[in-house]
Amino acid sequence: MLTPADLMVRAAAWYVGRRGEPVDARTDIDTASLKRRFAHLKPVEVTDLTVAGPHGPVPVRLYRDPAQSAHNAFVWVHGGAFFGGTLDMPESNWVGLELAAHGIPTLSVDYHKALHGVKHPIPLDDVQAAWEHATAHADELFGTARVHLGGASAGGALIAGVALRLRDAKRPLPASLVLAYPFLHPDLPPNTAETIARMDDMPARLRFRPPVVHALAKHYARAAGLHDPYAFAGIADDLSGLPPTYILVAAIDDLRSSGDQFALQLRDAGVRVELFAERSATHGHLNHPEANSAQRSLTRIRAWIDAFS
Repeated sequence: MLTPADLMVRAAAWYVGRRGEPVDARTDIDTASLKRRFAHLKPVEVTDLTVAGPHGPVPVRLYRDPAQSAHNAFVWVHGGAFFGGTLDMPESNWVGLELAAHGIPTLSVDYHKALHGVKHPIPLDDVQAAWEHATAHADELFGTARVHLGGASAGGALIAGVALRLRDAKRPLPASLVLAYPFLHPDLPPNTAETIARMDDMPARLRFRPPVVHALAKHYARAAGLHDPYAFAGIADDLSGLPPTYILVAAIDDLRSSGDQFALQLRDAGVRVELFAERSATHGHLNHPEANSAQRSLTRIRAWIDAFS
């Protein structure tokens, strides 16, 4: 029987599948506008590419400042509740520009959305194909072979699943993982009283209450996928052997508990993990270049990656 949350998620996915990605009304978030707003982004070269994937071409976008020598590179996957998001959203495009401007060439990755019957593992396969292409051509793309892997929200679920697949196949692992307000559990772990209290003033449309999280998970992975750790790494029995991991959670976010819980799970598995809660941030704040919280979060992500030089 479908719950109200199931119906809401299905309706939202149907709308996106029928009408396309909602138009972002902001007029200052395209690449040219971002370069005008933030002068340090001007030297970054942006190249749209495609990678061959098992389900068709995978769109990717390369960001690189040719004047800078790279010690680390980054493969980055945006979020969007599994059925939304594009390479043009700031969470993808601005993040790529910022990191490249600070000497970390970045490949932002798109993927098939959970629309028109697309389900897990198709988006996961797309991200893995992009990762494998990036690492196979790292010198050509980035000028360095040390490559990190990161994702935001639903993108965090995808990159964590890829990391588990690589570990289980005994393939080379990313230098580290970066998870921004990640979606790692199909059933949301309990939040702290502090987080719950801070969420009380949030509009309902911005909430990720447990029934909605479960409905999103089921829409993406079907009922069987709710028990698949490649879909949701937070349910894995064994997380040992994963790379060092940086987890950035937003303090004013129902999904905070997923990142918090995953950090504990990684520590219990003997994985090096660093957890930071951005106190003034809400879910998806990397989609807002003007936000101080977003700029602080990117500074912390850069510092984490640069520490591997």
